[in-house]
Amino acid sequence: MLYPERIMSENEKTTLNLIQRAARQEFLEKGFRSASLRNIARAAGVTTGALYGYYGSKEELFASLVEEQYDYFMNCFCNAQKEFADLPEEKQPENLSTVSGGCMHDMLLYAYKYLDEFKLILCHSEGTRFSKLIDKMVEIETKGTRDYMEVLKKLGRPSPPIDERLEHILITGMFNTFFELIIHEMPLEEAEHYLKEMRDFYTAGWMKIMGQQVI
Repeated sequence: MLYPERIMSENEKTTLNLIQRAARQEFLEKGFRSASLRNIARAAGVTTGALYGYYGSKEELFASLVEEQYDYFMNCFCNAQKEFADLPEEKQPENLSTVSGGCMHDMLLYAYKYLDEFKLILCHSEGTRFSKLIDKMVEIETKGTRDYMEVLKKLGRPSPPIDERLEHILITGMFNTFFELIIHEMPLEEAEHYLKEMRDFYTAGWMKIMGQQVI
């Protein structure tokens, strides 16, 4: 943005809000790739040149709408991974479902608070760095899964080898299932119920594959 180091005037704030409102609508309707800065400027009642005074590129404008939510969401996920990894190894098996389930529920509530922003990230961000959300989460979850398997081995409860391709498919499927709740904007109460059912399903499945009992 153009004004990171000074206080914006009320007129500038109003113009900025108009641009962001028009941009949100354009991106939701057409996606990042097909969205037009010219259309956004027209809908906001400003010239294209004036718009560039606030945002240097289309991606910078898109980022202004979703970056805060994206970063918070990823931090929540990464913090939960760290919280679990920092547990004493002997405590990890009994806390796996609790930590993971609590994190997913918190992320669901946050995403529902910012539905437009997450629909932009999940459905309309192709061509931006935000489109890699699920890929990044899969990468982090895969490392966490392998670290946990090493813990099980140390505890004398070794897991059978898991094919890396199957591991990737299962983890990707888990996150895609989670985000379907958000994409379809089902009532929150129903989404919370489906999330619990989903967690039970995936927990039981992973424990079976790892040769462990559900705790």
